[in-house]
Amino acid sequence: MNKKFAALSLCVLFAGTAFADGIVDGDAEAGKNKAVTCGACHGADGNSVNPVWPSLAGQHPTYTVAQLQAFKNGTRSEPLMLGQVMSLSDEDMRNLAVYFASMPAAAKAVADPATVDRGQRLYRGGDRDNKSSACIACHGPTGRGNPAAAYPSLKGQYATYTATQLRAYASGARQSDGTTKVMRDIASSLSEEDIVAVASYIQGLQ
Repeated sequence: MNKKFAALSLCVLFAGTAFADGIVDGDAEAGKNKAVTCGACHGADGNSVNPVWPSLAGQHPTYTVAQLQAFKNGTRSEPLMLGQVMSLSDEDMRNLAVYFASMPAAAKAVADPATVDRGQRLYRGGDRDNKSSACIACHGPTGRGNPAAAYPSLKGQYATYTATQLRAYASGARQSDGTTKVMRDIASSLSEEDIVAVASYIQGLQ
């Protein structure tokens, strides 16, 4: 049985992928079967046990499809992922995305008490001094993101993984934010201490 994840009827361009109606039509059961190899890094149910690799459980399917396509077309570079996505069809990607979206996200460790105030300030209010935008603007107060705009859910994501991605955006190594460069602009304005703090705060969002 197909499961459809509907969002607002908007025309959105994110990571080079257009989703005219914000809908991903996929077969969760087929995705579950295809996800066997994904489980080695991301967990059988999409909850990774290694903080280096992201958890995919509960992630918006629009974002997951966009990232799989970005890995395949080279917009986003990761040797391990490239080997996995090259054999995936568009249908496979949709099925995987719908399956992982249907899985409940497991809670991670709480935020580091030593940096939580700084992380919360950056996430909710940005930084006026360096003019960096608040994460809350796109990812929401609880980190659930925006499926219509393919802005990912961040809540509970491993701090190690989030910090690595922020550093990659800051250096320009990751460019899957498309022509807007919004993530590259924001990340490049953050200090290393800021990155560590906001990544830890995101990990604590439940």
